[in-house]
Amino acid sequence: MTVFQFIQTEVHDRVGLVRLNRPEALNALNHTLVSELMSALENFDQDAQIGAMVVCGNERAFAAGADIKEMAEASAVEMLKRDNISQFDRIINIKKPVIAAVSGWCLGGGNELAMSCDMIIASETARFGQPEINLGVIPGAGGTQRLARAVGKAIAMEMVLNNRTLTAQEALQFGLVNRVVPVERYLDEALSLAGEIAGRAPLAVRLGKAAINHAYESFLSDGLADERRAFYLLFASRDQKEGMAAFVEKRKPNWKGV
Repeated sequence: MTVFQFIQTEVHDRVGLVRLNRPEALNALNHTLVSELMSALENFDQDAQIGAMVVCGNERAFAAGADIKEMAEASAVEMLKRDNISQFDRIINIKKPVIAAVSGWCLGGGNELAMSCDMIIASETARFGQPEINLGVIPGAGGTQRLARAVGKAIAMEMVLNNRTLTAQEALQFGLVNRVVPVERYLDEALSLAGEIAGRAPLAVRLGKAAINHAYESFLSDGLADERRAFYLLFASRDQKEGMAAFVEKRKPNWKGV
């Protein structure tokens, strides 16, 4: 069993849970924490017994941003050589759904991490923001791009240029999160959602996620072509035959992931 320094991992039935665990720093994302997180998600992604994943912090903070101490004195060349942000690219290659369970502060790199996940469950205390402008920089791990797509140009501009922070309800209103629940339920809600998805046809879940991400990142015509290919490909799977037979026979399907 892998021992991590800044994260904790658990398994809840068919759901893999990763907890960010730097409470003294409000889960600030240093290089080691992000590397450990991505490795844990990759391990769950390769585990046939896991169907979906949840990433959480604690009730006070999901993650309050990047670890500024790691970069405060760095030059542009040093930052380019370190290329710590490339760690975030690893989550893009996770094939199974990843749900962020957010409570408290979700700022800067924390917000970028949450937006890199496929869905976000927020507690009523969640606060979302990109405060990099206060440090003389801008978001660098996808914040400007994903935020604009999630909440629209106007709100993204205000968040990035003027440090606007969204409440949980505002985040729901603008489409950044899936749902808002009481703080005592936010993690259970995320685990429940992940469990429901993990109980569905694995190949269809995988291809459905890929198709939606393609739509998110490409032109409509390209996304439609990709969706159609995935749809037809699923008819080569046993799960498709099982799912449709179960529907006709009015019974629960028995998914095999093949």
